[in-house]
Amino acid sequence: MPATLEAESTLTSRYQTTVPETVRRALKLGKGDRLRYRVRADGEVVVTRAPASEDHDPALGAFLGFLARDIAEHPERLQAVDAGLVKRFKTLTGRTEVDLDAPLSADDE
Repeated sequence: MPATLEAESTLTSRYQTTVPETVRRALKLGKGDRLRYRVRADGEVVVTRAPASEDHDPALGAFLGFLARDIAEHPERLQAVDAGLVKRFKTLTGRTEVDLDAPLSADDE
């Protein structure tokens, strides 16, 4: 029979807790991963790693992580978007209205 792993954490006043490192390793959890809780009839709670949702894009997550690290490590590289670049954007897009909140779809082609 495999050894049972036990760990404890404290519930904050906002009902939040930190997942102990041993549990994170056992479930192979990373930042942004989701947890699934199953409460059994006897009150036992089983915590598992939730499967990635269908709309989760691992490449996008990795890219955003890269950008965040690069910004944190090299803030001197950040540059403001100047008026010339904004004008160039407007030239390229013309009178096209863009809804940045609209979902992308292959059906739009």
